[in-house]
Amino acid sequence: MSEKEDLAKQKAEAAARAKAVALARKQAKAEVAEKPEVDMDIAKQKAAAAAKAKAASLARKQAKEEAAEKPEGEMDIAKQKAAAAAKAKAAALAKKQAKEEEAAEKPEGEMDIAKQKAAAAAKAKAAALAKKQAKEAAEKPEGEMDIAKQKAAAAAKAKAAALARKQAKEEAGEKPEGEMDAAKQKAAAAAKAKAAALARKQAKEEAAEKPEVDMDIAKQKAAAAAKAKAAAAAKAKAAAAAKNRTAAQESEEADTPSEISPNQSKLDQIVSAIESHVGQGALLENYINRLSKDVPTLVANPDTYFSIAKFLRYDEQLDFSYLSELHGTDFESHMEIYVHLHSFKMNQSVALKVKLDRDTPVIPSLVPLWSGANWPECEAYDLLGINFYEHPDLKRILLGEDWKGYPLRKDYEPYDVEV
Repeated sequence: MSEKEDLAKQKAEAAARAKAVALARKQAKAEVAEKPEVDMDIAKQKAAAAAKAKAASLARKQAKEEAAEKPEGEMDIAKQKAAAAAKAKAAALAKKQAKEEEAAEKPEGEMDIAKQKAAAAAKAKAAALAKKQAKEAAEKPEGEMDIAKQKAAAAAKAKAAALARKQAKEEAGEKPEGEMDAAKQKAAAAAKAKAAALARKQAKEEAAEKPEVDMDIAKQKAAAAAKAKAAAAAKAKAAAAAKNRTAAQESEEADTPSEISPNQSKLDQIVSAIESHVGQGALLENYINRLSKDVPTLVANPDTYFSIAKFLRYDEQLDFSYLSELHGTDFESHMEIYVHLHSFKMNQSVALKVKLDRDTPVIPSLVPLWSGANWPECEAYDLLGINFYEHPDLKRILLGEDWKGYPLRKDYEPYDVEV
């Protein structure tokens, strides 16, 4: 048999097959149009079975004809080609039927599983793409790597957001309201977890890429923050301790024993003299200080502090001519000046106190009354920042004039931490 005859035969066979397939399709459509919806699935199955049977019989017939006309060498090749073609057709038909059957017969539960599998496959593809992009970015120079990382991160975020929105829409269309809330919560939690993981990863990469100079600056900032926290904690502790001390002192001073102090009569004499000459509201309070050898203690109003001191100094009966002590104290709620005076004429000591505003501690100087107040007032100015106006030469005597802050204040922090 010549090559032309073989080619003609093959064309005829192909035409016959095409006619058979077209006839089978036409018959199937006609049967579907005539039958009701209930019989549609059965008709499809019968039509498919009939098509398979016709195709198989046609293939067998052609194989026999070819086997009768062709020699043995060509018969083996023809059989192999026919078998391969038959397998391919059967596989394609089986796939098509499987898809149709799954779409028609699968319940909603199996459809969700199929969607989940499809979503998992999409995620796997996205992960593979991300890995590929990461490898390509690793080959780029440093300048391009940052830009590539940013683009990759932005693309990954966009894809993840789009996929999340798509899944949310699909789930929202299929799930009832009760399940939708739970699904939204799960999706939000998953998104947060992904964002946190991405942030940690980026922080590690940035830390690994930062030069030494940036690392030193970051360490310095961390050290400064730690110092600030420690200072704040120390302030809080100091404030609490000061409050406790003040409360304890006030309670101890308020507790008056049943036995009258031997200096009570002298205190009454001094108070009476001050109220007569200076005024009734000149003293805020007065008491016997049991913790300091029963010394009579006078608490002056800041406005009458100098007037009371002047009266104690120059009154002929009192004559407190000797100033033995003057110092300041920071109680955190206020500043306080303590002055200890002695009268050789009365053979009696007295303490004069005055409370000052902590933010603006200003009080008249006692140097015009007692020259011995000169250096103690300079010391209180130097270490606590209390300003004594009308002092003849108020200056720092322990620290330099350029020193920052006042070391005896409870909230003092060194200007230079290393000193």
